[in-house]
Amino acid sequence: MLPELRTNPKRRYLFPLLSAVLLLSGCQSLQPVSIEQAPAPTAPATDAVAIHRFPLPADQNLIGGLASLQSRHHDTLSDIARHYGLGYTEISLANPQLDAWNLQDGDTVLLPMSFIVPEAPRKGIVLNLANMRLFYYPLKHHNRVETYPVGIGRDGWNTPVGLTEIISKRKDPVWSVPESIQREHEALGDPLPKVVKAGPDNPLGAYALPLGINGYLIHGTNKPYGIGMQVSHGCVQLYPEDIAALFEQVKIGTPVRIVHQPYLIAWKDGALYLEAHPPLEKWAKSTANLQQDVKEKLRGQALVYQTLVDWDKVEQVLQRSDGVPTPVTVGSPDAAALLTDATHLNHPERFFAQPEINDIGDNDWALKASGFETETEAQKFAAMLNHQGPPIPARKVFIDGSYQVVAGPFKSKQAAKRASKRIKENFDIQASTVAPKPTLNN
Repeated sequence: MLPELRTNPKRRYLFPLLSAVLLLSGCQSLQPVSIEQAPAPTAPATDAVAIHRFPLPADQNLIGGLASLQSRHHDTLSDIARHYGLGYTEISLANPQLDAWNLQDGDTVLLPMSFIVPEAPRKGIVLNLANMRLFYYPLKHHNRVETYPVGIGRDGWNTPVGLTEIISKRKDPVWSVPESIQREHEALGDPLPKVVKAGPDNPLGAYALPLGINGYLIHGTNKPYGIGMQVSHGCVQLYPEDIAALFEQVKIGTPVRIVHQPYLIAWKDGALYLEAHPPLEKWAKSTANLQQDVKEKLRGQALVYQTLVDWDKVEQVLQRSDGVPTPVTVGSPDAAALLTDATHLNHPERFFAQPEINDIGDNDWALKASGFETETEAQKFAAMLNHQGPPIPARKVFIDGSYQVVAGPFKSKQAAKRASKRIKENFDIQASTVAPKPTLNN
């Protein structure tokens, strides 16, 4: 983690991506980690891969398949994740060896696009908080499931578990800010209006599906790079493109079951699979019991299918808790082989909704942040700003013998100061205002 990139604990939730960097640092200790030690795939690359919609026969509960991608310089895991329908935590846990904000040419990125569906009735919407993923079972398609990554409630504002339903559908929703959230923002010196109209500043995004639990919704977001993390005040957030697809299909009265299942098992092609995720903080003290429960289930399934469990592999999967469904029967492929066998994808010309950084014109305002020891640190900080919500366009530059980060363009001094305030609050980095000048891009 960059020592300069500190965050005010009171404002950490306003920039979830920095918390994700902290999470990435923690992933380095998940040993033994063998997936990243596998060689790059040698099979021909393809463009065809299922992302959201999967067939689901009644006797199966493992869907999708692993894929991989060779990165290009300055790709980010956030952009790759959104393009392939993944959340940030999912792709980060699956790739602990990679620098999330500064990928290099030829890095092999594992895309964990294989999922074990939760243990729950296959009806309506099932949301598994543990892997921050929503599963939708269309009423007219009994042997199909659609799945989307979600952002959920942060600690202290946990998304509740239980059975509820969709009670209405709202396009271009207006957000009536709860008093508790108003008080929180006032205490932080960032007051909110009582009502936020529809538009780009509305955190509900363009679509909302209120639930039968008072005050909770499934909705879009104006901060899409928080998807796949604990970032909300309890609501369930989807990428803008995903909530649009879900909104069109679901009906009022659709059941919504919310569960927390960090350890899942499946039987497919003659092998038992185990998928493991770190339990959310609310359940962290129960980790040992949860792991014991899944071991008992594995013993039961081994008897049903007359197979043997490789308990060393089970322990490795539980220790990694990287969300990758892994075969754990005796003689099954090891974790490294999963990457070798993954579907290798061509790199797209541009990732979906990837931030575009416009040049700073002669009449534009800008911000300058300095103090970076290396080019890599400056590049990381620029990438983080570009993926804030809303984004702060930024790029690294070499000025006066050192690497700095210049943010902009901003059309007014006030807009630049607002961005500077966000940078200070979220990173504890002071960015100085730069008045319009023709030489800024030289």
